[in-house]
Amino acid sequence: MNISRIDLNLLVYLDVLLREQNVTKAADQLGITQPAMSNSLRRLRDLFNDPLLIRTSQGMSPTQRAQELQPQVRAILSNIEKAVQPSAEFKLKESDRVFRIMASDYAESTLIPALLTEIRHIAPNIRLDILTPSDVTFQDVEKGKVDMAINRFDYLPQSFHQVNVWRDNFTCLMSKDNPIKDDFTLDSYLNAHHIWVSKTGMGVGVGMNPTDTQRLGWVDEALAEIDRTRHIRVFTRHYQVAALLAEQPDLIATLPKQAALLHTRHGSLITRPPPFPIVPIELNMAWSPLLHHNPGHTWLRRLIVDVAQAIVEKSKT
Repeated sequence: MNISRIDLNLLVYLDVLLREQNVTKAADQLGITQPAMSNSLRRLRDLFNDPLLIRTSQGMSPTQRAQELQPQVRAILSNIEKAVQPSAEFKLKESDRVFRIMASDYAESTLIPALLTEIRHIAPNIRLDILTPSDVTFQDVEKGKVDMAINRFDYLPQSFHQVNVWRDNFTCLMSKDNPIKDDFTLDSYLNAHHIWVSKTGMGVGVGMNPTDTQRLGWVDEALAEIDRTRHIRVFTRHYQVAALLAEQPDLIATLPKQAALLHTRHGSLITRPPPFPIVPIELNMAWSPLLHHNPGHTWLRRLIVDVAQAIVEKSKT
């Protein structure tokens, strides 16, 4: 067997699978989807020419071959982890590291300010370099040129680690002078004029077609479920711009709640619950396996999750 043709990430997956003996739990621990983990198990079975894990009345049980492999795989991974650890300890107060984060406009406006405030308090010399999705490719993240990507992803390379930052419901942002604010029903919503905001992905965007419901995203897909459409007057790729446009008394921006709340503090804008159900948006953080064990990177990932949780809790009050 030619070892150069083996995906060494499979050994990481095998290690977790044999420890958890459960595909779903292993996927959650590694921050990948269950289908991706199931696909990895199929590849592992092909690689070792053995079922490795067999479904029994007690759940998934390892084969004899898997039991033999488990200590060997753990030893291999332990040696790799030691080899790739940085030679210098990560010193929080002294570090002047620059962390490069790809963040959507939504993530940048809702999460990054609170994150920066916390970083300046506990690690005053650390700096952030925030990039937009159009600045970055998946290859940049995979090679570790970008520390992490924070966005809503339709697709991620299988090797990436990821964790959910938060789930955010939608709300309708409008001027306090909007004539339908006190009679906000599905009919009045549909008769109004709307601001569309893109679900920003990786790479360069393209122009929008108002009749292409599937590409229009969450809000219009939700309306399509009830066989309705809205009147879109302007398309924008920036949540901040959508909020500014919502100051006009005849326009409505249907935004994730955390983005809308940023603009309701001064009284000119108000929010109303959408008069139809919309699936919440999921903001995720993804990073390369090359950086997974780096102490500084581990610290920042944990801090981002903690800051995000604090933001969500604060918005409930």
